[in-house]
Amino acid sequence: MKNKGDGASIFEDLSYLGVEASLTGKRWISRDVDERISLMLSQRLGVSEIVGRVVASRNINVEDAESFLEPTLRKFLPDPSTLCDMDLAVERIIEAIMSNEKIGIFGDYDVDGATSSALLKRFFNAVDCQSSVYIPDRLKEGYGPNGPAMLRLKDAGINVVITVDCGTTASGPLEIAKNTGIDVIVVDHHVAEASLPPAYAIINPNRLDDESGQGELAAVGVAFLLIVAINRSLRKMGWYKSRLEPDLLKWLDIVALGTVCDVVPLKGVNRALVYQGLKIMASRQNPGIKALVDLINLNEAPTSFHIGYMLGPRVNAGGRVGASDLGTLLLSTDSQSNADLIANRLDGYNSERKIIEDSVLNSALDQINAAQAKGAVVFAVGEGWHPGVIGIVASRLKDRFNRPALVISVDTKNSICIGSARSVAGIDLGANIIAARQVGLLEKGGGHKMAAGFSLSPEKISQFQEFLNERIGSQIVSGGIKPVLLVDGSLSPEGVTTDLIDQIDKVAPFGSGNPEPIFVIPHAQIGRADLVGETHVRLNINKSKSGQIRGISFRSADRAHGQALLNHNGKPFHLAGRLRMNNWQGSSHPQFQVEDIAPAW
Repeated sequence: MKNKGDGASIFEDLSYLGVEASLTGKRWISRDVDERISLMLSQRLGVSEIVGRVVASRNINVEDAESFLEPTLRKFLPDPSTLCDMDLAVERIIEAIMSNEKIGIFGDYDVDGATSSALLKRFFNAVDCQSSVYIPDRLKEGYGPNGPAMLRLKDAGINVVITVDCGTTASGPLEIAKNTGIDVIVVDHHVAEASLPPAYAIINPNRLDDESGQGELAAVGVAFLLIVAINRSLRKMGWYKSRLEPDLLKWLDIVALGTVCDVVPLKGVNRALVYQGLKIMASRQNPGIKALVDLINLNEAPTSFHIGYMLGPRVNAGGRVGASDLGTLLLSTDSQSNADLIANRLDGYNSERKIIEDSVLNSALDQINAAQAKGAVVFAVGEGWHPGVIGIVASRLKDRFNRPALVISVDTKNSICIGSARSVAGIDLGANIIAARQVGLLEKGGGHKMAAGFSLSPEKISQFQEFLNERIGSQIVSGGIKPVLLVDGSLSPEGVTTDLIDQIDKVAPFGSGNPEPIFVIPHAQIGRADLVGETHVRLNINKSKSGQIRGISFRSADRAHGQALLNHNGKPFHLAGRLRMNNWQGSSHPQFQVEDIAPAW
């Protein structure tokens, strides 16, 4: 088998347990593992064979295994100067710091933008440089730099603006900024075109002429490299002879938050940033992160799961349905009382977001017919849908139909549509969106491989849909891309233990590029199965002799696999899922989190 990525493969071997099409429509495939290397890793690292197998299946060799399990920045952090325009940008920023110029930070309203903005804000405060953060309003201004915002920054006396997580395709607004005398430094990671905007410097490892090899960094990772480079230059120039040099490592919790939430591959430098950042996060030094952790009553060391599903959505909520700058304010404040207040506001916005999201998702599902669900791309279009949730809805549709999904909100009053898209492994969505813009189908558009945003006029929706269906359809066929579930091995119910979960956690942090292991319980006999909340299915899985283990299947009650669990009638199923500890109200027990099922009869 040749893996093309997590969940999309070209394969030649037999399906795992013969599952050609599970109840979520996936073919189950065993991950490629060299058994000899797996055993060597187990012996070399002093871990169980199953951990050795999981590490080997991530294409980690014996020589790199120790640094994989305990990644350090000393080994993985690149020289910032290898990125295009880094030294040019540092020189201009140093000049601003030395001459007491105020620096503007223009950030995106998502978690990556909020963390990048907060990181720069904290650094500039630490080196006695004035800075001001500007986060655009999602509904009124949309994504990225805009001309009026640039003019407002100029009127505020700002001559240096750093855009974070945006700016790579903002030619018009950056032309306005340049003409008004603003030196714009772009710090970004989104897909770039051959023609770049007229900025003073563009630090983006995904520039076509960038040879740093750091294209998988999130924007906050690029921002961290920027402050490393600035700090290095300030030290050489003697800036810290009369000042305390900041400890950049204490901000790795912010970097980890943005890196995980932007779903970039957690390998190499990204893995090191998150691995070390989680240690800082556990100490709860940042008032904003502490407020969020306290809010969700997290009484254990945070993991990438907590970041991605509990902390991140709350940071994001302000930009989606509330005040766009709340995420940055939360992460940059030194006042615990202020942080607590902001965290509570964000929690309220997050609850509001969930209600809006469910409404839009249900409307989108109502309009998607069987033919569209089987096409190359899933499209959903609705008048007045809240732009702040269409990205999440696109992600839900992508997961449900195993296809790239696009959700479009139509604003008939202003005759404009705002869209968000999410992709599957093997399809570079950002490149496809840029191609659509280049042929005149979109007003604006850009992104990266797995996510993109765009705007277009209502009359071009059908043509845009045809363009993407044809283009992405041919890519799916030529690439042999099919929805698959990659399996790490089988377990009996008796094998789901706290000890095994502790061993598997050695391979964390998990995320894109290092997926959490998936195990199968073959021929599982299900005991009780019932609803938890409105959408989750709780179940007990019988052990061979006596006793049971607990299981949960999230957001599945209205889907085929959830209905099969609820109505199992004593029939056996192959259950595929993850192993987690369920910590609740002081008790802790192993839990099997069901992701997919297939009939075993």
